[in-house]
Amino acid sequence: MTVIVPRRAAFTLAATFLAATISVAGLAAEVRADDASPWQQDTHSAVRLIAGSRSGQVLLGGIAFQLQGGWKTYWRTPGDSGVPPRFDFSKSDNVEAVTVMWPAPMKFDDGAGGTSLGYKHQVVLPLRIVAKNPDKPLTLRADINYAVCEKLCVPVEARAELAFSSVASTEDGALAEALSTVPKPANIGDPNPVTIRDVKRDGKTNVLVDVAAPDGKDLNLFVEGPTPDWALPVPKLVEHSPPGVQRFAFELDGLPPGANPDGAALKLTLVGGGKSYEFDINLN
Repeated sequence: MTVIVPRRAAFTLAATFLAATISVAGLAAEVRADDASPWQQDTHSAVRLIAGSRSGQVLLGGIAFQLQGGWKTYWRTPGDSGVPPRFDFSKSDNVEAVTVMWPAPMKFDDGAGGTSLGYKHQVVLPLRIVAKNPDKPLTLRADINYAVCEKLCVPVEARAELAFSSVASTEDGALAEALSTVPKPANIGDPNPVTIRDVKRDGKTNVLVDVAAPDGKDLNLFVEGPTPDWALPVPKLVEHSPPGVQRFAFELDGLPPGANPDGAALKLTLVGGGKSYEFDINLN
């Protein structure tokens, strides 16, 4: 089975996740043809799989996280510090491929003078699941490795298992809401509510990104390199931007040894005004 995980929506956590505390390590969830697997819980978080209605070869599912107040987990690119989640779906039945989709993250102080990217309270990561045979039963099994952090980070390992039925799912609404927070593909200059106007080099190591937005408040930009070992910094808003745009800047720092930034494929994620977009560019 091919597992595709791209590189690099909140509610308050209930007072208790379950009636009893369950240790996550080494515990496999019961197989159930329901809309969601049981919560797998550690001291500060819980995780489970959810299933959308089954129709045809491509299915929609999700990985749902709940976090205690003050705790957070990370985006596919954690920022200046942190640990991105990792997923293994290779033990699934009748699954050809799984693609993880990532809602736009928020920024928070990493406690060491830097900026981390991720989620607080609750998040659902939608899954695009391709069945090998749409006419046969499908069971998704996930080994889930992630970190939850307050002042210190705690690694969590969980296993969840869920059989997808052919009936309508009560989780379709939650999955649709999660999908609405996943950044939409866009091109530079697209007439979206917030958009990137231009990307250019300023010398050899500095990159400038000009963003058009009706209101620059709560505008954030994130950058990822062509491979996970590119640890590019979080772009910062320039104090005095040119007229009509909000300018962000970042240094070409944190590249793997021997990497050449010329022509490198970068992914820019722009978040603002309740909208989010992803731009795939080649750095000139």
